[in-house]
Amino acid sequence: MAGKKYKAALAQIDRTKTYDYAEAVALAKKLSTTKFDSSVEVSYSLNVDPRQADQNIRGAIVLPNGTGRTQKVLVIADGPKAEEARAAGADFVGADDMLEQIKGGWLGFDIIVATPNMMGKLGRFGKLLGPKGLMPNPKTGTVTMNVGQAVTEIKKGKVEYRVDKDGNVNVMIGKTSFSDEALAQNFKTLYDQIVRVKPQTVKGNYIKGVTVSTTMGPGIKVTVA
Repeated sequence: MAGKKYKAALAQIDRTKTYDYAEAVALAKKLSTTKFDSSVEVSYSLNVDPRQADQNIRGAIVLPNGTGRTQKVLVIADGPKAEEARAAGADFVGADDMLEQIKGGWLGFDIIVATPNMMGKLGRFGKLLGPKGLMPNPKTGTVTMNVGQAVTEIKKGKVEYRVDKDGNVNVMIGKTSFSDEALAQNFKTLYDQIVRVKPQTVKGNYIKGVTVSTTMGPGIKVTVA
């Protein structure tokens, strides 16, 4: 059963229309039903078949205003690259020592960046890290020799987007404490990127629907350009 706050918020949304994106994020923020600083999320329903390699959309982008969430970054690298990662502000840096900790069950990080030469060793943890979305991937810039740049971008507010088996992409674009303008900027940056990565093999409407919502708040349908 929906709570009173949720029902009251829902009543302020015109269900018969779609909203301009700037209007939608402002309304989502206004109708937040929580006492804490809620996350603002965008959900895309895409006309893609993720089973087709070229339609399995995945990547990452730096949002201009960040996400409001601090991510703990683990870098698997050695030698000068390890030093580069430390200088860029990585939370944890190491090679075999860090892999031993993961083997022991430690998962005190949000994202892993690894140099290509470390992926052979890291690959052994695929069954543990894969289902949790923690395995580094070249598509998202987390398998790279430019570890310093990767760490800097993540700390600035880089977000990953990935289509699920049903053709949906869900991405956090900020917090309700953000200004309306900051949320709108983040929305537009992500929207433009989703449009940019449209597979050439997609026929008909690519973006079927876009919804903005806050944690435990109602969804607001956004006009698709």
